[in-house]
Amino acid sequence: MRPILAADTLQIEWTAKCVLSCSDCTHFSGSYYKHPELTFDQFKKIIDSLDGYLDMNPNGMIGAIGGDPVIHGEFERFCEYARTKIPRANHGLWSTFPKGKEHLAPVICETFGAVLINDHSIPVMHAPILVAIEEVVPNEEDIWPIVDACWLGNHWSPVINTKGAFFCEVAGSMSQLMQGSDGWDLKPGWWKKIPKDYTAQMEEFCRKCGCALPLQRRQSHTPGGKDIDDISPKNLERLKGLSRKVDKGLVQISDFKMDQQLMDSNRFGGGKYPPQEYKREEYRKGIAARYGIELVLNARGYWEPRLAGTVQPEVPAAKPLFSILQERYEQRAANE
Repeated sequence: MRPILAADTLQIEWTAKCVLSCSDCTHFSGSYYKHPELTFDQFKKIIDSLDGYLDMNPNGMIGAIGGDPVIHGEFERFCEYARTKIPRANHGLWSTFPKGKEHLAPVICETFGAVLINDHSIPVMHAPILVAIEEVVPNEEDIWPIVDACWLGNHWSPVINTKGAFFCEVAGSMSQLMQGSDGWDLKPGWWKKIPKDYTAQMEEFCRKCGCALPLQRRQSHTPGGKDIDDISPKNLERLKGLSRKVDKGLVQISDFKMDQQLMDSNRFGGGKYPPQEYKREEYRKGIAARYGIELVLNARGYWEPRLAGTVQPEVPAAKPLFSILQERYEQRAANE
């Protein structure tokens, strides 16, 4: 596990609403009866709580995520306030660029220095989040070394949502869906927390999550089919009456099978992520073009949004951020 300040990105979940309802979504967008969504006052408090964060982490990214932030009813108001506090170069947007919101292109380009098209309507393999590790690993003492090495906790992002701040995006999402304990209060400097401060959140949420295990993955979306969630028996009971997918039978009890290829350190050349079709440059640029936005690879490896026709010559970058991080993780693994 890493300190909050060591994370590449600190995410703010503006809303859990999304135009998609992916299987095994990390934010459970298809599961809510009433989607959690930040009010402007909550958003303002969150942004204000980050005062000093970028001074200590100048290369950090503060992300807008969901769900899909672009469909938040106060998207423009949120952006206007964020611009007073967050430098554009340090502000990222995770979105599907849903149809009907094309008029927001100028606001997007003015507010965000990075855009990550997060459209999972094409094949993406999702981990079975709602398969609880406590139901798969029988011995308590064996759970925590696995959790400590979790790829989410070590490579993904802390999050702030309607329930407060969390060391992990999935922990934050579980708190909302399961009506669990609130996250940390947004006191000045809360983002200085280190792994020893995560204990209560890990005890409550990590044991209910399956991401740390190499369980068989499911395709995020099946054209013409139903987007169902994998789940373990205890989580099924916990979510009755709380999850629309559970109550409508859009879940499948896991058989706890592991993906032997995920366990093979030689897979994809030694532990690399499998190909992610939605990360392809042509695919992402095609979606952005619907908004009249061109994506330009900047010096930090991020895809920077610019209105079509205003694009300046590209600033040379070594490679996209995904490739940069992949190499960093491979080197870290080789040194361990």
